[in-house]
Amino acid sequence: MPSPLPIAEVAPEHGRLPDSVVEGADERALGLYVHVPFCEVRCGYCDFNTYTADEVRGVSRDSYPSQAMAEMELASGIMRNAGLPPRPLQTIFFGGGTPTLLGPEPLLAMLERARSTFGVAPEAEITVEANPDSVSANDLRALARGGVTRVSFGVQSADPDVLAVLERTHDPALVPEGVAAAKDAGLKVSVDVIYGSPGETVRQWESTLEYVVGLDVEHVSAYALIVEPGTALARRIARGELESPDDDVHADMFLATDRRLTEAGFAWYETSNWSTARDRESAHNWLYWNSGDWWGIGPGAHSHMGGVRWWNVKHPAAYAERLAQQRSPAFHREVLTPSDIALERILLGLRTREGISVEDVAPEKSDVLDDALGHGLLDAQALSSGRITLTQSGRLLADHLAARLS
Repeated sequence: MPSPLPIAEVAPEHGRLPDSVVEGADERALGLYVHVPFCEVRCGYCDFNTYTADEVRGVSRDSYPSQAMAEMELASGIMRNAGLPPRPLQTIFFGGGTPTLLGPEPLLAMLERARSTFGVAPEAEITVEANPDSVSANDLRALARGGVTRVSFGVQSADPDVLAVLERTHDPALVPEGVAAAKDAGLKVSVDVIYGSPGETVRQWESTLEYVVGLDVEHVSAYALIVEPGTALARRIARGELESPDDDVHADMFLATDRRLTEAGFAWYETSNWSTARDRESAHNWLYWNSGDWWGIGPGAHSHMGGVRWWNVKHPAAYAERLAQQRSPAFHREVLTPSDIALERILLGLRTREGISVEDVAPEKSDVLDDALGHGLLDAQALSSGRITLTQSGRLLADHLAARLS
């Protein structure tokens, strides 16, 4: 098994970063993640830091954008004081929650503050997540005019029974209309789907895949359902109301996904992500997988800068209070050692199309590579060129193989 990651320490109230973050910063891309912690309805499977009420103690939809912008200003000062060089943002991602519940104007106000505070690269990818029932054609046109380049729709399934299990409220019939409106506005479009919900059959999932292919989008993220502790879904399974997801069924659904999307002209570039072209891949996700630098704005948001990872206080009221006092909202942080960074390179890189270098793996792990190659988990041609990349069968066992190589 991989060695444990470092134990978190309390983040300093001033948010000061260690001197080590400066090393190699010129070669690392910088991104921004803005967490919008509001949803109309909390889905039963979700364990994200989200809230359904219009008013949460200490914060509301109306007041939240100013708090997020205050953290942007704070972040700029912390990076400057750390000696980090000025770098324009290569990616911005508004996630949640449901960012589009705020409406276009607040989102674009936050985007403009990011632009004035950090600078934004001319070809930056700027993504907004949306539910099909939370955004109109006028909203999408406004976002595109304001500089947003990409929208990611949370579709999850086209099957009403599966949506009911997940406690999703949108009507699948609305999705094609939303996708068409986004494309008409000039936005790149991605959809997120989830397979392996309790009781879902492979046939039901294949129907969702046909629905997704019919949307004519350029990017698909397909995730196996993980039953997170503490969620409503986990409680229903514990009570015996729903059956637990089956790993073998998950595997069959993954293979069906890869097969159907490949037939439709998509290519995988990460275990859970497919796109129709390289310029349609998620640049923001690549930032994560390549251990770039990003600042996470908002309650519970995670950040990473030069081998230092931290996360903000979770409750919106605590977040707002700290910013009102001009204090960093960071709660805990981890300072990664060289061995931690090497471990993450294996865990993250092995899931991608590029894989990892043979040099990233200790020489004593050569028997693991030989065994994986013999079982058809590795691309033989890539391995002969010094790269460790997974076959389709290997992608089913990516995490297991990463553990053996770490």
